[in-house]
Amino acid sequence: MHLTPTREPSRALDEEALAERPLTPIDDAWLVIPLYNEASVIQDVVRAALTVFPHIVCVDDGSTDDSIEQARLGGATVLRHAVNLGQGAALQTGIEYARNQPGARYLVTFDADGQHRVEDAAAMVETARADDLAIVFGSRFLDARTKPGLVKRVVLAMAVWFTNRSTGLKLTDAHNGLRVLRVDAARAVNLRQDRMAHASEIVHQLGSSGLPWREYPVHILYTDYSRAKGQSVWNSVNILVDLIFK
Repeated sequence: MHLTPTREPSRALDEEALAERPLTPIDDAWLVIPLYNEASVIQDVVRAALTVFPHIVCVDDGSTDDSIEQARLGGATVLRHAVNLGQGAALQTGIEYARNQPGARYLVTFDADGQHRVEDAAAMVETARADDLAIVFGSRFLDARTKPGLVKRVVLAMAVWFTNRSTGLKLTDAHNGLRVLRVDAARAVNLRQDRMAHASEIVHQLGSSGLPWREYPVHILYTDYSRAKGQSVWNSVNILVDLIFK
């Protein structure tokens, strides 16, 4: 069984109005942040998110810097892998932890490097709540705000083609790390792909659940920090390699 989208975007909540609404704390959602060597930014990322998401778990995947201390100073609960296992493994650890927390109804997967916007995550949770959705996938390609660059755009287009072909879904952005999962959807996730191919694996597992979903337009911020680390190009290459050889 594959996921069935619920409504056309034109009939759903007004995304622009949602994004402009004042942000209030969302007490029944956990933010799940895989973390690896992001000491210079993670404290700010967590502090900014805490204004809306009072429950945040960072899963440190064997960082060699002081990412753990910085995440804790920001206010997050921190779990730790003793060695680097890969982003998929960190995400699975965080999902397992968050879905078992008392009062948790939603999980939000969120990147550690400052590229995701808290207001997008909040609007996606409210969309899931209002439309009774189990999954909301963030998409940087539903509008023109995100500027990923030519190489990344081409590789992500290939990832979308591969994921849609292998899962039967019709997503526009298969490798966007910003997702909202209702707890029943989160219980369907059991990631085995540790590296970048986990993004296709999670779509496949959610697709098999048959739970209602939709995509939501988000603005990914390619910052000076992420460009300096070369994440935009190298993550694109990693996605392609993992998809081919997984």
